[in-house]
Amino acid sequence: MATIDRQIMIVAGEASGDLHAAKLVRAIHKKDPAHNYCFFGATGPRMREAGVETIIRSDELSIVGLAEIARALPMFWRARNALLAAANSRKPDAVILVDFPDFNLKLARSLKKQGIRVIYYISPQVWAWREYRLRTIKRNVDLLLTILPFEKDWFREHGVSNVEYVGSPLAREVFPTLSKREFCELNRLDPLKPLVALLPGSRQKEIARILPEMIGAAVVLRQNDPDIQFAIAAASGSCRMQISSILEDSSARESNALNRIPIVENETYNLLHAANAAAVTSGTATMEAGIIGTPLAIVYKTSKLNYTLLEPLISVEHYGLINLIAGERVATELIQDEFTPATLASEILRLLDPVENSRHREKLRAATEKLGHGGASDRAAKLIVELISSD
Repeated sequence: MATIDRQIMIVAGEASGDLHAAKLVRAIHKKDPAHNYCFFGATGPRMREAGVETIIRSDELSIVGLAEIARALPMFWRARNALLAAANSRKPDAVILVDFPDFNLKLARSLKKQGIRVIYYISPQVWAWREYRLRTIKRNVDLLLTILPFEKDWFREHGVSNVEYVGSPLAREVFPTLSKREFCELNRLDPLKPLVALLPGSRQKEIARILPEMIGAAVVLRQNDPDIQFAIAAASGSCRMQISSILEDSSARESNALNRIPIVENETYNLLHAANAAAVTSGTATMEAGIIGTPLAIVYKTSKLNYTLLEPLISVEHYGLINLIAGERVATELIQDEFTPATLASEILRLLDPVENSRHREKLRAATEKLGHGGASDRAAKLIVELISSD
């Protein structure tokens, strides 16, 4: 059996972070074959597939909003303590924290007290809100890896010197594997009729608040044009179960207005590629839709308490990542009270217009060119290996 000569703890807490962390783990193995690495930490399903040893399962750590986080504090505290105990006993060469700033920035502070080197991949969006977190990053992060083109300059202008831009891990890695016809045939959809993708998010609270509004918009759209079809993206099996329950309840109330709407699990890229337009929950998925080129409306709704507390902390013009990258409002944003079945249905109808649809796709193409040409995981792996080897 090969001797383990490098140990790295890696922590991700959401579906997108799990995906990017798994790619990074594979890239580090490939970049440094001379050493035998052992990865352990907070894992999702893709990290476990990549061979990361589980200290805690991060699948259940994804929480939205301050009130929800407060109620989940005991769970977060147990997870934090388990990871700190593992780091203390195993003394890893470094800890890689992937996105998930509400949890990971607090963890970084404790890890630094143990004298452990901290690498942060997919930097917290402190340029958008909670700028006070800069202090924590300066004190506790040894290497900050950014994925958006403007981030490196922003952090350096604000006093963070140990920062590098590696590019988006989504660039050139977001693509469909099925043609529109193949996707429609698999899901009993008509490829000749308009298709609208509904992406309600990957968190339980998001889905509970956002999907009913999306379904309400679908009812309005069907009344306007019975030929419009819909499909809903599920990020996981648990998401699929929740979506199915909400859809069944809505279908019972709306009689036959919805007919059958397929739920597609782990097929988001194929769904977006097949769709003429999409309603997308604000987050990484807006960038994925932009890369694929699907005209989209960006939506978001949280509790009134969360919105009241968080809205004053936001310091950017746009919520949607694709709009931030474009530097303009490429996709309409329907946030909180502006997000209703009527407003979403109106925007989707606009996007289904052939002229508007074509114009929107061209703007998305121009925006996503700014993301670079792929290889973010390899560049991040190279910088991490160099840092670990610098002793």
